[in-house]
Amino acid sequence: MTAKSSILAEALIDRQLAADVIDMALSGGADFAEIFVEDRQTSGLSFLDSRIKNAASGQSRGAGVRVFYGTRAVYAHTNDLSRAGLLALAKAVSQTHQADGRHGRKELAEAAPARTLSLYQSPFDISAERKIRLFEQADKAARAVGSEISQVDLSLSEQLQHVLIANSEGLWATDVRPYIRFNMSAIATGAGEFQTASESPGALQGYEFIEGLDVEDLAERVAKVAITMLKAGYAPSGKMPVVIDNGFGGVIFHEACGHLLETTSVATGASVLAGKMGQQIAHSAVTALDDGTIEGAWGSLAIDDEGAPTQKTTLIENGILTSYMVDKLGARKTGFAPTGSGRRESYRYAPTSRMRNTFIAPGQYSLDDLLASVPYG
Repeated sequence: MTAKSSILAEALIDRQLAADVIDMALSGGADFAEIFVEDRQTSGLSFLDSRIKNAASGQSRGAGVRVFYGTRAVYAHTNDLSRAGLLALAKAVSQTHQADGRHGRKELAEAAPARTLSLYQSPFDISAERKIRLFEQADKAARAVGSEISQVDLSLSEQLQHVLIANSEGLWATDVRPYIRFNMSAIATGAGEFQTASESPGALQGYEFIEGLDVEDLAERVAKVAITMLKAGYAPSGKMPVVIDNGFGGVIFHEACGHLLETTSVATGASVLAGKMGQQIAHSAVTALDDGTIEGAWGSLAIDDEGAPTQKTTLIENGILTSYMVDKLGARKTGFAPTGSGRRESYRYAPTSRMRNTFIAPGQYSLDDLLASVPYG
């Protein structure tokens, strides 16, 4: 944790108020209480047909309070961060259920996360003119690839999030999270047809990530793909094995398998992989990981949205299911240890188990081996 993030957290609410809110939330007999406070600043700039299309910015600030009664959770949120507003929210949560006994709160102690984000350049300190020049460079480079490029669509999305998480177990944790993403698509047109190609590099970094991008090279690659697709013949139809690269392969794994390994679905039995820990669920060549510790990666964080350090989790090892992605409530429901996988859409939502950076580990086969194994390789 940096001194800066700690100061910003105290600016959201002070430690005594957080303690009082937790005490109030516990007053109905809950055995766990938590407050999550968020301040999120966003901006977006888009560039279409060689000119600015849209510019927007915003800020949201609020808090959510959650309590557990065993494996039952109650959550509520507010954008009123006054003492009266937060205590009223905690009281409302405490009155949803009454349980025997009263559970105490441990003293809130500042917890340093496993990693801290290095210095970043806030995108909100960069002038719009500087960003527009970046768009103009990419737009010009894409159109120079060929006359077939009929449209170039560019956008820059930026976010700076400050969070504070405190709970009845004594946790007091803060984090600062700058996100940035450069989106580009190009349309190639010819003979009454059109094809689109796109790329969207992003990172848990500041504007230095954009300055490190070669946007002209990126634009040329995207434009070339669009033109290639325009001139390409039709792929043969039918059922056939395919070789999938790292990027899109990660997306397929994410959608086909990743969500089935989250305790959000495992705990309710909604996942076909529930109850299969230790069993072979994939080819022996498959080792899959979820890693929240890759520096600067989009899915990485120092701490998750429950205040736990993120980690590198091996989900499948040599085809054997070795771990799920576990949040705090999921741990209570399944008995598995938390994996730093708690995530919220915003303060308006309770956390749930979600992926970080999920990917298949390199295997024993070379690219040439893989290509040789398929008939159209």
